[in-house]
Amino acid sequence: MADWTQLPKELLELISKGLDSSFDVIRFRSVCSMWRSTVTSPKRCRLAPRFPVIPDDGGIVDTSFGFTLSKRTIFLLGSPETNIQTDPSDPSTSWIIKVEEEVPNNRIQLLNPLSRSRFDSLPNNFPKPLNLLDFRVFELGEEYVLHYLNHLSYLGDVGNLYMEKVVLSCSDNNVNDFVLLTIHVSGKLAMFKSSDKKWTIIQDMPSPYDDVILYKGNFYAVDNTGRTVLVGLDFETREVGWPVFGGDKKFLVESKGELLLVDMYLSIEAEEGSCSWAGLGFVEEYFENLAFYMNERTVRFKVFKLDEVGKEWVEVKNLDNRVLFLGDDCTFAASAEDLSVCRGNCIIFADNFFYAVGAEDGTSERCDVGVFDLENGSIGPLYKFPQFSKLFWPPPCWISSTTLDQAQVNTGVSA
Repeated sequence: MADWTQLPKELLELISKGLDSSFDVIRFRSVCSMWRSTVTSPKRCRLAPRFPVIPDDGGIVDTSFGFTLSKRTIFLLGSPETNIQTDPSDPSTSWIIKVEEEVPNNRIQLLNPLSRSRFDSLPNNFPKPLNLLDFRVFELGEEYVLHYLNHLSYLGDVGNLYMEKVVLSCSDNNVNDFVLLTIHVSGKLAMFKSSDKKWTIIQDMPSPYDDVILYKGNFYAVDNTGRTVLVGLDFETREVGWPVFGGDKKFLVESKGELLLVDMYLSIEAEEGSCSWAGLGFVEEYFENLAFYMNERTVRFKVFKLDEVGKEWVEVKNLDNRVLFLGDDCTFAASAEDLSVCRGNCIIFADNFFYAVGAEDGTSERCDVGVFDLENGSIGPLYKFPQFSKLFWPPPCWISSTTLDQAQVNTGVSA
């Protein structure tokens, strides 16, 4: 059997340069002392402990004391005993989690992968600590969240969050040099440069912006017409994609090294058949569940790929067996093979519409994740798509059954 500890240093350095994420580098260095001494630790941005509040052009006085920034990473955990590449029928071979770190109180938390909320509860036998080195781990994406320093604890965790998506770019040469890009309350773009120590509102805004992304080391933004721009560190924008009219909300996603635009179509119409005025019973139900009937719901999506030469968004009908994820603060993609699902070509998205009205106990059950099948156009709540719902909840049994008797390491997570 080969002795992997004796690989030449030059080869180890070459392999480490091809690793996709800092977490992969950490796992690579954990193999043995030889590998750890050859490959340096991944650089981490030294983020400011406190950021100023984004200026409000409307003259509204903000009583917040500023922001802190936390990082959240989305991981795909695989069973250490199951080959997820060859056993897609196993209902518990993969689990998606979001881990938050660098919060002001130095706690590390598990969150719902596509939303800003924490898990309401974890099983009693859930391991503490959860050592990620005990599992197969793929890093699917990362997000950054600004927390208000206003000490209004009665608002809860979500009440203390700046609700727009934030993306970060860190210099390769200087860990103290970083840039943030987000969407201002006015719909314009706002940029924070560590060298300037202040926010700058970028005035370019034919239409309000919907989404921002870091793609191939550069900032990109899309407005609600689909017009897409590359945002320079000099606060200038350059149009790279013409508008795509039709939908109501635009998302940018990177998939297999390509930039995709996902166009979400919304409607305030109730589901087919639910608005039949068949007697007084429906009227009573309508007013009891007014939020259900009047809330915007997602009805379909279209997906486009950027033609960088022609600056055109070209519609695609097939995602090459991949799955797109649209979260509150992050978008990412994964192959059906990596997810251990039967097939891809679907979009999983955060949503506030799906309810199960008229349960036996008279209550309304709410699901905040939906699934859209790009192949046949079907759409529905997550629980109606078992191959995907198992990726989210409950935690698979092998999470608790895996032996976790090692001391917690830097990459461990306290639930």
